[in-house]
Amino acid sequence: MARPPSIDEAELLDALIAVFRDKGFDGTAIGDLSSASGLQRASLYHRYPDGKEGMAEAVLAEVGRRFRWILQPMGEDEDLARGIAETAGRLGDFYGAGALSCVLDTMTLAGTPEKVRDQARALAKTWIDVMAEASRRAGREPDEALRAAKNAFLRIEGALVLGRVLGDTSAFAESVALMPSILVPEPEKG
Repeated sequence: MARPPSIDEAELLDALIAVFRDKGFDGTAIGDLSSASGLQRASLYHRYPDGKEGMAEAVLAEVGRRFRWILQPMGEDEDLARGIAETAGRLGDFYGAGALSCVLDTMTLAGTPEKVRDQARALAKTWIDVMAEASRRAGREPDEALRAAKNAFLRIEGALVLGRVLGDTSAFAESVALMPSILVPEPEKG
């Protein structure tokens, strides 16, 4: 009879996400992943025969699954303002209120295999597209909606960098709080 795994898949992915989030692909060694997960290298290779690249792909697949959940209210809630606010709150949780690096950013640094970079880019594009669609549903023209979505993305990602560099997460809190007003146009005064 096979031995039960010493760590379940969700815990393992959380550990791998944390390492790749902190070190990026190129800066991560198998030893880092082994230490974080508590698994021997052989156990990691057993679960991920494609090695570090396979682990990175699994990490981004899990991040994609989480992002679908994060973005769902903004894309589906009939009350658009409420949906955007809920998504903003979920983003805040995902990024540890601004204390955590963006895994989409760290997985596109130099030394990352193109397949992994493409996966991270696709997730970022999906995030922007969902925000643009929400902004369009709020009444903006498509080009204005895309501009607003990119602005929201830039504010959040920039705030994550600022938080990492300066150790101050207040800009992230502000960016997440402003997300609804960035995506939803002000009513025209008449």
